[in-house]
Amino acid sequence: MTGHGYAAAPAGVDQSPPVATSLPGRVRDTVLAYVALTKPRVIELLLVATIPVMLLADRGHVNLPLILWTLLGGWLGAASANSLNMVVDADIDQKMKRTERRPLARHAVSPRNALIFGLLLGGASFATLTVTANLLSALLVLATIAFYVFIYTMILKRRTWQNVVWGGAAGCMPTLVGWAAVTGSISWQPLVLFAVIFFWTPPHTWALAMRYKDDYANAGVPMLPVIATEEHVTKQMVIYTWATVACTAALIPAAGPIYAGVAIVSGVWFLFTLHALYRSVRGGKPVTPLKVFLQTNNYLAVVFLGLAIDSLVNLPTIASWF
Repeated sequence: MTGHGYAAAPAGVDQSPPVATSLPGRVRDTVLAYVALTKPRVIELLLVATIPVMLLADRGHVNLPLILWTLLGGWLGAASANSLNMVVDADIDQKMKRTERRPLARHAVSPRNALIFGLLLGGASFATLTVTANLLSALLVLATIAFYVFIYTMILKRRTWQNVVWGGAAGCMPTLVGWAAVTGSISWQPLVLFAVIFFWTPPHTWALAMRYKDDYANAGVPMLPVIATEEHVTKQMVIYTWATVACTAALIPAAGPIYAGVAIVSGVWFLFTLHALYRSVRGGKPVTPLKVFLQTNNYLAVVFLGLAIDSLVNLPTIASWF
């Protein structure tokens, strides 16, 4: 869910990317700029969350065509939200070294064209899911796009340190979309998985923000690491990590022993990692928040992979044991 930071160039050095002179080169650069608008790496979360939930909803079966169509529709929706987000955030992206190479920040795509591109992607997402899955899943994706752009990007992001707490709900929606695509409804299981990602998002994002807090401060974005001490930030990260692990445990009755084992073992490891970070900060030791950020990615991937394997194997659920 991130980009990479870039070292500042010496004064007077042209930082703009080379401009292709040949027609094929210009076409290639334009295509790559539009691809970058979609934030391809961010969409990894879509894959991590959607497929295991769909397998859980149809436990013991694999409807491959439906999974692929739902992934396509979900990808189009996420790409739409990301593109529209870049339109709104173009001004602050120019101020942050982590984002200064984004297409609008370096004027590789015009705001008007990026806006049209994002809207077209959103329409394509709605049409794809309506035709290949059902109307509920399509409406959920539209709601996600609207929430991410209007609530998170335009209202929360620049006004409150709780921006990623509530704004992170957009990243949780693939759990509901995947379940709805299979069942045409919403149940408690996808809501629990929604909560898993919801509580996971703040420690995940704050770890990154600790690394780039000067960037966020320069851009006027009040991320928690910008306005609070590292001790307070890491304490909050520990609290949200406990909530995340508790939510993974809440799903155990609806799953089998494979998921149960993965959830417990990975949860203990995740808690140990965040508590170690908190202890290091309290003790005045140097910390590497980017390492913790990567570990949060690994944790979520392991939990949802365990759920996918558990659903495929389809052993008796824990609830059926009693």
